Amino acid sequence: MSRPTVLLGMSGGVDSSVAALLLVRQGYDVHGVTLQVWEHEDETVAASKRWEERGCCKVGIARYVAQKLNIPHEVVDSREQFRAAVIDDFVSGYASGTTPNPCVRCNERVKLRQLIELADAKGIAYIATGHYAQIGTAQGQPILRRGADPRKDQSYFLYRIQRSWMPRLLFPVGMMNKTTVWEQSEELGLPTEELRESQEICFVSTGDYRTFLQTEIPSANNPGLFVDQEGKPLGSHQGIAFYTPGQRRGLGVSSNQRLYVQRVQPETNTVVLGPNEALVSSVCTVSDLNVLEPTLLNNSAPVEAKLRYATPATPATIQTSNPGSLTVQFQTPQRAISPGQSAVFYRGDQVLGGGIIQALS
Repeated sequence: MSRPTVLLGMSGGVDSSVAALLLVRQGYDVHGVTLQVWEHEDETVAASKRWEERGCCKVGIARYVAQKLNIPHEVVDSREQFRAAVIDDFVSGYASGTTPNPCVRCNERVKLRQLIELADAKGIAYIATGHYAQIGTAQGQPILRRGADPRKDQSYFLYRIQRSWMPRLLFPVGMMNKTTVWEQSEELGLPTEELRESQEICFVSTGDYRTFLQTEIPSANNPGLFVDQEGKPLGSHQGIAFYTPGQRRGLGVSSNQRLYVQRVQPETNTVVLGPNEALVSSVCTVSDLNVLEPTLLNNSAPVEAKLRYATPATPATIQTSNPGSLTVQFQTPQRAISPGQSAVFYRGDQVLGGGIIQALS
């Protein structure tokens, strides 16, 4: 009897490495693939870097794990797709005054999509990753669920997957907590002291995103005015790309109260500042929807809305407004809602879908 075959995305991190171990234990015929989405790992350069500093895809570790487990492994150059689908979107988003989430776009447009395409080309039934999420069933249909470890749940980053992909998705570590994953990694002999988890954007390896933007689009250095909520000038800013709602540091504006970025106005090249209490909003509009559960579009549907990966979901009510968009009414006003970020909707631990925040009310 032949074993089920699975194509596993191996980034070289501890999660995908342990996913490989678990799948082999479970009897799958595992084929590892590393999508090289950022810098090319030149062995002469890599030798001088710690593993966690070698971009988001640590090819050496992925190759080592594959050899340890005696599974085939290949590297696929995906830099062109990543540049067009993720980096260009990131840069243009900030340049237009929004705050994009590159991890959401990467999973949707590059990582999971390309794994599906590669699996199709190879005649492989399943694909797997090291994400902390789960695939369950409801009324006989597959659903996307939160990961079992609430501190590591990554379902927020996966809400844009296609429904047709879900029967083929495996998330081996999704039912585990991170402590157990680290324990399992010891069997692989991984250099755990070097595998600390990066909290940064994978392609912003030095400085911060502002430095990256200045390199990618020098035109982002486009000074304009800071203004208050009545439009009164307060000082000069460096360029709208460098400011996001809720930001306080680096403004360089003198005031008798703490000022925060309220919103960015690209049409006038101005950045509106105001007090902390003015940052809260009760309503926002979400479009560019991806619906995983059709009942999400039922008017006045109660949901939990998650506006950032690192913040908890909050009770809200959604209503369809214009075709392809939703109005979200929060039970409790939310701080620093940022256009360009994702709003992801849950019912219990099920991901219903989500979209991109467009405007506040």
